[in-house]
Amino acid sequence: MRADDRDSTVHAHSAVHRRRWTVLAVLAMSLLLCGVDMTVLHAATPSMTRDLRASGVESLWIVDVYSLTLASLLVTCGTLGDRVGRKRMIVAGLALFGLASAVAAFSADVVQLIAARALLGAGAAMIMASTVAVIRVVFPDDRERTLALGVWTAAHSVGATVGPLVGGAVVERWWWGAVFLVNVPIVAVVLAVGARVIPESRNPAPRRWDPLGVVLSIAGLAGVVFALKEAGAYMIVDPPVVLTGAAGAALLATFVVRQRRLAQPLLDLSLFSDRRFAMATVCVVGCFGVYTAMLFFFTQWFQWVGGRSPLQAGLALMPLAAANAAGAVLAPYAARRLGNRYAVAGALGLFACGLAVMTVAGGAAGYGLVASVLVVAGAGAGVVMTLGADSIMTAADPDRAGEAAAIQETSFELGAGLGLAVFGTVLAATYRTALSPVPNLAPAVDQAARESIGTAAEVAADLDPATAGLLRETARHAYGQGFTAVTATAAVLLAALALFTALLPYRRRRTGQPRRGLRLSGHSSIQPEFSRRTAPSGARRTPRPSPPASR
Repeated sequence: MRADDRDSTVHAHSAVHRRRWTVLAVLAMSLLLCGVDMTVLHAATPSMTRDLRASGVESLWIVDVYSLTLASLLVTCGTLGDRVGRKRMIVAGLALFGLASAVAAFSADVVQLIAARALLGAGAAMIMASTVAVIRVVFPDDRERTLALGVWTAAHSVGATVGPLVGGAVVERWWWGAVFLVNVPIVAVVLAVGARVIPESRNPAPRRWDPLGVVLSIAGLAGVVFALKEAGAYMIVDPPVVLTGAAGAALLATFVVRQRRLAQPLLDLSLFSDRRFAMATVCVVGCFGVYTAMLFFFTQWFQWVGGRSPLQAGLALMPLAAANAAGAVLAPYAARRLGNRYAVAGALGLFACGLAVMTVAGGAAGYGLVASVLVVAGAGAGVVMTLGADSIMTAADPDRAGEAAAIQETSFELGAGLGLAVFGTVLAATYRTALSPVPNLAPAVDQAARESIGTAAEVAADLDPATAGLLRETARHAYGQGFTAVTATAAVLLAALALFTALLPYRRRRTGQPRRGLRLSGHSSIQPEFSRRTAPSGARRTPRPSPPASR
């Protein structure tokens, strides 16, 4: 290499090193926006439902399609970023995110808004898939990289947690579309700064991209979720719904078979042959799915049943957010005292107990009891999501940390999408069957009122005062029963996960290579107890790459 080339390379590395904290600020703001958009519609859903005349199923699709799209595209966007350049992928993702936000803000109907939300999910996947790789390039120092990964993780978690509060504040001041419109100027600033300071990087030996696998996974997941929501919303299982669900399941099965046969799979499913890895992934999917679903349904319950404004509903959820953060902080202490395995099982049980109390109390629960439930549930979820994600990374061999990290991120987003799909179906089915007949109500009006509580409120506006009041009260009672069914189902699911986590035996590794705990940002290393193994006395421990910190 010539002297001037060496000088230019050194200068470039020096410039990147000086800008590393600015790069982190750009990435953190990008992740904050991605997290906010996951939950920002929770408080705005009632007003959005009224304005767009959306049914219950359509409202769920509007909220849910973002997480499902994000989960479906994370891995493939990471692979593309390795090929075309990570900076290019992030910049393109920010541009798409800003454009989709503007389209979503001024959507005139349900279909347009669902499409815009899907584009938002695609943009978020492009951003999130390459940020960790950029952090690894910009922060070569282990200590600084650990701190940077902690900031990166906290940004997305804080965004998802405060999303309902942000949405409630914006809706009370403007209208539901403004929750998307506020993204546009922020994205413009982040895009301008990011295009200047983020260094370009690529993988010199990128993995093979599998476009057929992408199509199979997206189409299969969409088919299964569509069939699930349609069957629950209308309480009928007609041939088209059954065929769609069966076709989706067949596509997902084909995807799994294809990935297992490829030399360079899009998603390395062989990691699931380790029971610890598989169980930790299931715990993360189940816990984060319940947590994000509770964020949504508690927000709706506070408004539809409790009569709170969107901002008040967002503020009422703050104990859940604070307790979740506290649980994440205390997770390493719990792991040191109990081990990862039993700390995760206990936290799942704690989360389940909180929802069980809410199930028993039902609509008669005062806010004091509800706040206590939120604290217990949030603390348990914080521990599970932190230690579960750590167990995913620890269960994988050091040289497969990249594949494990991809599965970890996908499990969070897939959990969010499936949580709303499953529990939304439970609520819709319960509401439809629990809505008592209202005297003197035309059959067509009664059928419309059974679609969702939002539709019931809409048709009640055209009825005489006495009938309208009775319909609203009946709809609120039916929605309360649906919410109770959701908390009961979630409590049973979490309790089952806790039991399996505590009792399921795990095979010992045959390679004889010891595994050690991973260093979470701000905490000491956690020794995973999913295996209860320790390194032999005097054994030399080989440093492993710093993984993405858990949420």
